[in-house]
Formats: sequence, C-alpha cells, structure tokens
Amino acid sequence: MPTLEEIQEQIHEFLPREVGITNISAEGPKIVLTTDRLDVFVDHSDITKDLAHHIKKRIMVRPTASQLLDPAEAEDMIRKIVGADSGVTNIYFNPYQKEVMIEAAKLGNVIGMNGENIRKIIRATGWTPVLERATPIKSNILTSLRKTLWDKKVCRRRKEFLERVGRKIYSKPDHSCDWIRITPLGGASEVGRSCFVVQTPNSNVLLDCGINVAASEPRRMFPDFRAMQLTIDELDAIILSHAHLDHCGFIPYLYNRGFDGPVYTTKPTRDIMALLQLDAMEISVKEDRELPYTSADIKKVIEHVIPLEYEEVADITTDMRLTLYNAGHILGSAVTHLHIGDSLYNILYTGDMKFGETRLLNPASYEFPRLETLIIESTYGGRKSIQPKRKEAEELLIGSIKRVVERGGKVLIPVFGVGRAQEVLITLDEYKNALPDVPIYIDGMVYEATAIHTAYPEYLKRRLMTMILRGANPFISERFVKVNTKERIDLAESTDPCIIVTPSGMLTGGPSVEYFKRMAGNEKDMIIFVGYQAEGSLGRRVQRGMKEVVIMEDKKPKSIEVKIEVITIEGFSGHADRRQLLGYVKRLSPKPDRILCVHGEAKKCQDLARGLNRIFHVETRAPQNLDSIRSL
Repeated sequence: MPTLEEIQEQIHEFLPREVGITNISAEGPKIVLTTDRLDVFVDHSDITKDLAHHIKKRIMVRPTASQLLDPAEAEDMIRKIVGADSGVTNIYFNPYQKEVMIEAAKLGNVIGMNGENIRKIIRATGWTPVLERATPIKSNILTSLRKTLWDKKVCRRRKEFLERVGRKIYSKPDHSCDWIRITPLGGASEVGRSCFVVQTPNSNVLLDCGINVAASEPRRMFPDFRAMQLTIDELDAIILSHAHLDHCGFIPYLYNRGFDGPVYTTKPTRDIMALLQLDAMEISVKEDRELPYTSADIKKVIEHVIPLEYEEVADITTDMRLTLYNAGHILGSAVTHLHIGDSLYNILYTGDMKFGETRLLNPASYEFPRLETLIIESTYGGRKSIQPKRKEAEELLIGSIKRVVERGGKVLIPVFGVGRAQEVLITLDEYKNALPDVPIYIDGMVYEATAIHTAYPEYLKRRLMTMILRGANPFISERFVKVNTKERIDLAESTDPCIIVTPSGMLTGGPSVEYFKRMAGNEKDMIIFVGYQAEGSLGRRVQRGMKEVVIMEDKKPKSIEVKIEVITIEGFSGHADRRQLLGYVKRLSPKPDRILCVHGEAKKCQDLARGLNRIFHVETRAPQNLDSIRSL
C-alpha cells in the first residue's frame, strides 16, 4: 500500500498545474483533492476518472471555502435548479466536507438529464450534492438518522475521524505479510453471535460481531474475545455483512469499551442496524436481560460507519483491500471480499446469503477477481436441508391463511423484521385477489424496516425497484394496517379473523410473544413459521410440537398451554438451502483452495463440509469457536 506522501506525488505528477490543487488528504479510504479551480473538474469530469484509474483510489474533489455560496442562498438556488416537482423535503449542509444533502421523493428530477442538475448545483453553489430518497412511508428512524449524521457537530467529528482513519491506512510503505490467521469468536458450529477475526502481522479486522438472542445462558450470548489476543485499540476495523442482530448486535459494546475505529458496510445495513439495535435494547430492558451498552453507544457506531457501494474497492488497512458484493439475504446484505497484501491472498466471507429466487432481491454474486479461502454459511447445509420451490411455499401460505380465516380464526406470522417480513408482505400483496377480505396488521418495527426498503429501491430486484419508482409500491396497500402498542392486546384477543405480521421471527421477544401468549390457547387460530428457529428459542419449542411452554411475564415464569395450530412453511428463508449452497460453490469463479463451513448447527456444518470436499475435491473444515486457522 503506498503512503499518503507517495499518493500525493503521483497526483502532482499526473495532473496539470492549471487544475489548481491546494491540498491533498485522505478521508478513510478516499483521497480528497481541494482545488481553487472547481470549474475545471466540473467541465472535464474525465480528469477525476482518469486520475482514480491511475492511482487506483476513489477520488473526491472539493472547492476552497471561498468558492462556497452562503447556505441560505445555496438552498434557494438548489430548489430553483431542481424544481418544485422534485419533492425536496430536506436540505442539510456539511461545511466541513463542503457537501449538501438533498432529500427528495424524485431523485431523478434532482439529478436531471445525464446529471446536468448536479453539475449546475456545483457550478452555482460550490457545494457537492449528496442525494437521499424521501420515503412514501413515514420513517422515524430515517428522519432521526439523517438529522444526526448531518448535524454540524457530528459532521465535524466525522471529518476528524475520517482523516484519522485515512492517515492510518496510508501511514506505512508496502511491507511484507507472511501469515494470515482466521479465528471464529462466535458463529462456528452454531447459529448466532457471528464474529470472525482476520489477522496479519499488520492488521486486525473483525468480520461481523453479533449476539445470540436465543442463548439460554449469558456466556453463549456474546462472542468470546479471549482468543483474539489483542487489545481493543489494536483492532483496525469491523466489516459488517448485514444488519441482523446475530451479526451486528454486539458492535455497540466495542464502542462502549473504547473502540473508535470504522465499521464498513452498506448504507441500508447502517440504517437497519440502528433500527434493530435500538429495538433489541428496548426489548432487553423489558425482559430483564439488559444488553451491555446504551443508545449513546449505538449513536457512536452510526457516526463511525464508512458506507460502501457494492463493488466499490476500498483500502481499509495497510495491507487489506475490501470489496462488498450483493449477498441476496436482506436489504444491503453483502458478501465480503478481502484482498490481502500485494496480490498475496484473497478471502471471501459470505455472511448470510441466498442463491435462489425471491421476490425481494437478486441472488448472491459469485464472480470475483481472485479467491483462495471461502468462509460460507451452513444454516441449511445438512444433507436433508432442501427447501421447496418458492411457488409451492407461496401457495401453501395463501391456502393455509384461507383455511384459517374460513373457520373464523386469526393467523399469526412471526417474522424477522427485516427480510422475511418484506417477502411475506410482497407475497400477500401479489395474492391479494386470492386472499379473503380481512385486514393485514403490521406490528413492531416491521413498518420502519419496510420504510427503509423504500428508501433504497436500487438494492432491490429490478422489477420491484421499477414498481417503487413508478409509484406502484407493493409495500403500500390499503389492506396493510399499522398497529400501535395500545391496540396490540385488543387485536390478540379479538375474535375477528385477520392476519398479523410481527417480529420477532423466533418468538425471542417483542410483539410476537405478546400475541402468541394470548392466541396460543385458541384452536381456531394458527401460527405460521416462515423462518429459521434457532435451538433454544421459544419458536423452536413451539415448532417441535410442545403442548405446554414456559414464558416470562412480569419477570416471572408463566406456563402457556399450546392449542393453536402450528405449521412451518419452508421456502421463504433468506438463507440458501443445501442445493443452493452446492450450486453457489459450483458457480464460484475462481474456485477456492479451502472452504470453511460456519453459521450452522454443528452437524449441518460438518455435513456441508463433507459434501463440498467430496464433490469439489477441495480442503474443507467445520471449525469450532476459538479454532485458529492459518491461511498462509
């Protein structure tokens, strides 16, 4: 990795003097050029592209402060340029990075033909536009996040943070890397608390850092950092594959303990992570299982996120380069590709992935520049873990709902608030003419999570994205009714047929448990599981057919008789089943030399490892937590 000084020399040699560069710095992995001739870069955009290609880094160009229009005048000018039809809702200015955030319902109008409006804004005001989509569904979390991130004090802190990270990344000249070690701290031979540390002589990076919400004992709830053998200030970065709590739920604890480095992930994952962490903290307080961090720690996490687009290459340490690709699991989920050293070694971590058809997302990416070690999830890696075709699953769901409604019952569908909830809602909307005319109630954070989906349609399947952009949003239906906390008990005890879609998907807390304990004794009602039920969760016990379960109520155990009809519908899962996992490895290009099977019950990890070894003749392992695996 070249130093910042070497990068500065390359830039000065490449650019002509008339472009007026006054300063060159690094903010995170990006190189920032300050110029007193911003017009040259606006009128000749190829200059930036050619330079980025030459130095192989992302480039940001900013004007000197004297070229900036006063924010009030700049806002008037921006609104005039983009027009009233753009639906601009908010405009925030970041004077430290000379950016203006424009939140609007119609971003296409803001951008203009071939980006002409963006160029007009830069020429007229000097400010660089950052675009955010206003959602048709009111979202408290998005409003709060955007206000927070564009608060001037936060903007100042972020700039200082990014400059510090940039100096660290580009601080040392190229140096040798003669070993690489991967150690699972959680999530190996189990589902939950995923956390893997990748170490070289120069770098220490975490892949995910989650909690096990279904753990029966506290010591199995969090990653085990004893094997990391490094202090918190030696950790360089966290890479987050996606926002489910078993992958992100323990990150705030690290900031609580003094970590002040970056979290690399996608923008949707950042927003959903905040939603889920805040929700988990609220539930943990109610259930007397408080998490070891506060909302202030969650805010620290958000301020330290460096968002990346899919396939954007970013230097994250002196010897590691990161690229995120679509994982097909939930909105913004990413397959992590790490390029280590100077063309030395490459690791691919799938996180949770889907390699099959869904209504929400495209299948996981499978083509990469280079690949030596693959770390792959094994949730459904067992020999018999084959899910039915999606069409069959949808027809079974609709048929089951019709049967229950016809007998006067209610249908409870506990879902993961992000991913499965939206898959179910889209399916219910698609089959609305075949469904009985009953309300579909949406409870808990499902509503907020769905709003975040509408803010990032470019991450969704092309057909769904087109529908949202054209105003035919399937998440907005007259039959979808938002439920507030006060209405929950009355709805659960009502005798009127209806459909209730609510988190959590494994009955580990939240509204789904409130509904279940009031509906469990009614033979007319039905609970439909559409997602994975972890060992130790209430959902797993109910799914197995237990006729009596114990839940906590007012911090006391309470016995519940289970008379409600229980069915499980496979096929809606956001995880690849065994057939898809084998198909993914078959399609992988290039093929890995080694495969580590993780994120699955021990037997399923072992089954998948044996199957991959037999079929593809590569080294495979199903490691245990704290096993250190040398990869070089």
